[in-house]
Amino acid sequence: MPVPPTTGIHLVVCGDNPLAYRIAMELTTTYGETVTVIVADRLKNHGPRISALPGVTVIEGPGLTSEAFTAADIATARALALVGADDLGNFHAALRAQDLNPDLRLVVAAYNRRLGDHLTGFFRDCTVLSRSQLAAPALVAAALGEIAPSLVRLSGRTLFVAKRGDRQAGQVLCGLAVPDDPAGTVQLLAPDDLDGSGLVLAVADGTPRDPLTRQRYPVRNALRMAMRLLWNKFGLTFGVLLALALAGFSLLAAAGHAPADVIYLGIMDMTGSALTNQADAGPEKVAQVLLTVDGMALLPLVTAIIVGARLTGTVRGEPRQHGGHVIVVGAGDIGTRVAGGLHDLGFDVVVVDRDARARGVPLARRLGLPVVLGDAPSEGTLSQAGLDSAIALVCATSSDMINLETTLQASALRGNDLRIVLRLFDEDLAQRVSKTLGNVVSQSVSSLAAPAFAAAMLEHKVLRTIAVGRHVLLIADVRVDADADVAGWFIDDLERGGVARVLALAERGASRFGWAPPRDRRLVTGDRLIVLATRAGLPAFLSGNRPPVATP
Repeated sequence: MPVPPTTGIHLVVCGDNPLAYRIAMELTTTYGETVTVIVADRLKNHGPRISALPGVTVIEGPGLTSEAFTAADIATARALALVGADDLGNFHAALRAQDLNPDLRLVVAAYNRRLGDHLTGFFRDCTVLSRSQLAAPALVAAALGEIAPSLVRLSGRTLFVAKRGDRQAGQVLCGLAVPDDPAGTVQLLAPDDLDGSGLVLAVADGTPRDPLTRQRYPVRNALRMAMRLLWNKFGLTFGVLLALALAGFSLLAAAGHAPADVIYLGIMDMTGSALTNQADAGPEKVAQVLLTVDGMALLPLVTAIIVGARLTGTVRGEPRQHGGHVIVVGAGDIGTRVAGGLHDLGFDVVVVDRDARARGVPLARRLGLPVVLGDAPSEGTLSQAGLDSAIALVCATSSDMINLETTLQASALRGNDLRIVLRLFDEDLAQRVSKTLGNVVSQSVSSLAAPAFAAAMLEHKVLRTIAVGRHVLLIADVRVDADADVAGWFIDDLERGGVARVLALAERGASRFGWAPPRDRRLVTGDRLIVLATRAGLPAFLSGNRPPVATP
């Protein structure tokens, strides 16, 4: 894929929100780039903080018009980031900017992921990123006590860095040979080349963090399954009614009735159609009483199940938490991704939200996760979520007030032995809360997402960055275009040198990625690749230069 010619030295960011501020700061302080930021008013929102950044030029404009882009000298810019809250406005602005600079690299923030997935087809070089998708792995890592996030959520999969012995060989995508020298280069190894130590990049498959597996402890797991059935919302009632029915049928059989008569008389008794006869023997009378009472109790129970299913969409009760779980408050975009990531990694999760129609509630129920509906800061709600036995609490609603109130309430109830991850939009408040409460890690979504946006502006198609010790690896989405030099090359040849690894391949015409691409596969026009690479290894997939010829 040819790299657009670099005709200018500056980068353009559009927006006056916290994300725009963090991207501009990342580009100027970390990479030393020259940045132009287009804002509606330099005195409003984050305009003053953006204006105070060294190396940043601020352009005011009532909208992202062609005039505003011309004032920002978009025709000679290398890349443009559109991070406003209006997806449609970002899309329209991207089309305008492309008209002024067809070789411009575009990075667009999308709140509607379904719309975002279709945007790239309109542009020559466009990367669409989601703030929540970028930030969620860091919140997951904070909940688990990791110093730095070492996992990413990508194409419906959770990828994470682990020690070689922690995962089974079938889950490993590649090995990571990490040098001690920060200036060194991480080597990406094939799974077959791994030894018994070191780090790997693996796919999380939801394997429970519980040593009691079905294969090793079949009797114990059978007992656990029986207990789950017993404690089901209707399980105990059904058990009693079944026992009564069996007793009634057994008494009819003991009275000497033929099997067909036992079934006939039993059903008639249960439906209230029993014919009483004082001359019947004692067992028959007892059977009639048991089956009649059993039938009278069964009808309202079935009615309750039907009504409950219509209201909740399931006949099952909410699953119970058993301790050692993580409570995720907020079933919105961020909370849903955090809960999904924790579940993929094998941790028990309880989801709390006041709205039964929240995005993450159906997902949680589909995954079998307990859902608590109620006011999160309430002591009763937190108690129902199992606060006393939880290992961590993630407050990820869209309200700073609710998140902070829930954090303070949980701290008062549990003290400092509970790890709390607090999502706040106000970065200054987040830093001060973290300093004051020793057991609270306060995170800003914008600060977590900004590095990936900045990297995407500097590198083609960068979807994520993943930290490995003191090194950073890039994950890129590469489409094999008609004029791409990688077309016709075998995957194995492109991976020689250990600076890049193809993680997944969507063959031409396929909509899904396969996570075990054959290394002898020859790339053709229309293929899509998810590539893990160092900064030195990525250009071989993106630039117009042919990869070095592999030596025998």
